[in-house]
Amino acid sequence: MLNQNLSQKLLQKLSPQQIQLMKLLQVPTAQLEQRIKEELEINPALEEPGTLDDGDYEESADDIQSSLDKEDDKPLEEDGIEKDSLQEIDFSDYYDDDEIASYKLKDNNYPDPDEERSLPVAMQNTFHEFLETQLGLLALDEREHKIADQIIGSIDDDGYLRRELDAICDDMAFAQNVMTDEEEVERILLQVQTFDPPGVGARDLQECLLIQLRRHETQDENVALAVQIITDQFEPFTKKHYEKLERALNITEDQLKSAIDVIIKLNPKPGSAYGGSSNNEQYLTPDFFITNTNGELQLTLNSRNAPELKISRNFKEMLQTYDQSKTKTKEQKDAVLFIKQKIDSAKWFIDAILQRQQTLMKTMRTILEYQYDFFLTGDETTLRPMILKDIAERTSLDISTVSRVANSKYVQTEFGTFPLKYFFSESLQTDSGEEVSTREVKSILNDLISKESKKRPLSDQKLMEYLNKKGYNIARRTVAKYREQLNISVARLRKEL
Repeated sequence: MLNQNLSQKLLQKLSPQQIQLMKLLQVPTAQLEQRIKEELEINPALEEPGTLDDGDYEESADDIQSSLDKEDDKPLEEDGIEKDSLQEIDFSDYYDDDEIASYKLKDNNYPDPDEERSLPVAMQNTFHEFLETQLGLLALDEREHKIADQIIGSIDDDGYLRRELDAICDDMAFAQNVMTDEEEVERILLQVQTFDPPGVGARDLQECLLIQLRRHETQDENVALAVQIITDQFEPFTKKHYEKLERALNITEDQLKSAIDVIIKLNPKPGSAYGGSSNNEQYLTPDFFITNTNGELQLTLNSRNAPELKISRNFKEMLQTYDQSKTKTKEQKDAVLFIKQKIDSAKWFIDAILQRQQTLMKTMRTILEYQYDFFLTGDETTLRPMILKDIAERTSLDISTVSRVANSKYVQTEFGTFPLKYFFSESLQTDSGEEVSTREVKSILNDLISKESKKRPLSDQKLMEYLNKKGYNIARRTVAKYREQLNISVARLRKEL
């Protein structure tokens, strides 16, 4: 038996423009140009100034017809408008010069491109390319060269070879059709380990340090003792059991200190100097700039966020020609529907870019107002507790929108370049009932540890007691959590002679 019921449901449905805006908000400045380039390639109605001249009208019409030919089997319908109802469209909305003559997203007084204001860091060549250039200096035959090349390709970005030798043998057999064994691979690995930077190709930290010590420029008694410590007493050394080391090696505290001074100057990650990237260049592009002009903070958006985009004049003229023509063929109607679709899409994209700019500035301006003291002084202890909800309420934006803005965005200040996420933190209550940022507590914690006696570093319990005396209600486990977030070791591992 069939029953019919009438019910109401409240559904939230995102429009294409909203979806487009959400995607664009997540795109950082460095990738926005590529996103705009992709849109320019797929939509001929969208242009940058100066991309077409008067002689390109016919070529654009041919492009439209070519695009239509690819969609012969698709129903021509856009926004619910069938091709039979074209007469209902007010074409003046599409070719009115005041309406869409130019959708410039920045005016002529906008600052010059901000590449010179940002502080990019570029890598000249990759770590693996640097190793491959040294491979040519070895006296190897073709077979050995292939094995060495496979070893280099298996080295991690930090300079370590963490792939087992038998696995490299299998790789050579399947990928290169070269049969080898672990003994031969290790023999060639030892030659790769002579490459710069010293320590490259090591299979663990112990081997990495030994390689560097054996290549040390001064082979004196301190280096010899350092080699002995790493070779025979590596575990007590890593745990900083200094008294045990002195007894085991029958040495004085001064001798141990001299040997450790040699060791701590070694590089535990030899590949780190090359950035650990397969890309030729890496850039950090700020999305915002905050400048201090005579005590007044000024916020500007990176000019690369404000591209100049417009609707194609040729497309507008084609619509105007159709509207004024007395006879309208089927091919013309199909072309007009295609043109309308592309213009609408271009308008949506331009509006989304404009809304992106407005949303970015509204969010960053609110963050600036909220954390004004920090941007004025650079003092981390002045940061106020701030969560996404605080900014969302002040801007009347959704929390998810604020989150998208804060993600992968950076602001350049006179004190350095910071990710927006840096300014968000939970609150901690003091004895007086005042709420302070957890980042303030972390800053104090970091300062305490930096000034502690390295012979007797402060335990988490001692740190907790000190913070409690300062009025911060904090538990020992919270101190441990903050210390780990600051990448600071436990007291035992901070101990020095």
